[in-house]
Amino acid sequence: MSHAPVLLAEAMEALALTDGGVFIDATFGGGGYSREMLARADCRVIAFDRDPDAIARGAELSESAKGKFTLHQGRFGDLAAEELVDGVVFDLGVSSFQLDEAERGFSFQQDAELDMRMEKDGLSAADAVNRLSEGALADLIYRYGEDDDSRRIARAIVQARAAAPITRTLPFAKLVEDSVGGRRGARTHPATKTFQALRMLVNDELGELARGLSAAERAFKPGGRLAVVSFHSLEDRMVKHFITERARTRRGAAHVTRRICRRSVRRVSRSIASAQRFPATPKPPSIRVRARPACAGRRAPMRRRGMNSNRRRSRRGRRPNGKNYTKALAADRGGVVDRRAGGRALSRQERCGTHGK
Repeated sequence: MSHAPVLLAEAMEALALTDGGVFIDATFGGGGYSREMLARADCRVIAFDRDPDAIARGAELSESAKGKFTLHQGRFGDLAAEELVDGVVFDLGVSSFQLDEAERGFSFQQDAELDMRMEKDGLSAADAVNRLSEGALADLIYRYGEDDDSRRIARAIVQARAAAPITRTLPFAKLVEDSVGGRRGARTHPATKTFQALRMLVNDELGELARGLSAAERAFKPGGRLAVVSFHSLEDRMVKHFITERARTRRGAAHVTRRICRRSVRRVSRSIASAQRFPATPKPPSIRVRARPACAGRRAPMRRRGMNSNRRRSRRGRRPNGKNYTKALAADRGGVVDRRAGGRALSRQERCGTHGK
């Protein structure tokens, strides 16, 4: 199976590869980033991966790189370089290989054991589904899956496992779908967020990311660069907060840190008071590669109710019409509505007689 990583060119640009440099690929996976770094510069690459299958795939590159590539099996949260490095790249989330191998249990496109363990060791997703309490399941799906139907899904899981243990991916996905009333025209399968939440719990993905970012910072030379490719809002938010905090403190003053995600690239340094935003649209090959199944865990921030009260939505997703919308605006602006202006709610300046002054 061939594999091309997403945002490859953007990540390489952010790392600013140089001859004689030392770089870390914290998530080896299919080896796309490592191979590109070795091809672009006369540098050394140290790679890490927790998946035994990824280590086996990297054996050929280790032999052909002639001492310029080293691959270690382990979590990037335990990342430790024997020397300071010029850059570190993270490609977060589940890999294409893990999704395509049905027996790994990451995808519900095919029936398999409900596993999801990247290291093939420890507690599985089936263990979590069958052992956690209803409240713990609801909290897990809401916090890691950001699913508003978490309580209904948790209730259905507890009722189903009382009859028989839940151990297979397809029956579990169908259970989640039925618990929320079917797909109802949604673009993604209703079980996508639940599968994401379980995968993140089983592999402690957010905990690993926090430890990995701190470990990368300790490994940097002055001027070291960080590139992070993230695919959903929880990871993205954690990386953003990490970079923003370092930009505000003396501890991160010696570094120029760059964050890459699907929607943007942020460069933060001590000389920049606030992060500058640069569009980073994936190249066409990246778009084709990431045409993954729905359970790949790709998330986009969603505006929640209350963030913009003047654009309230009805339950069907449309803006309320007529009197109801006028009342909503009136409530937001102190209850005063100018009936002569077509029902438009008056602003504070207009109510106080200061409009236009």
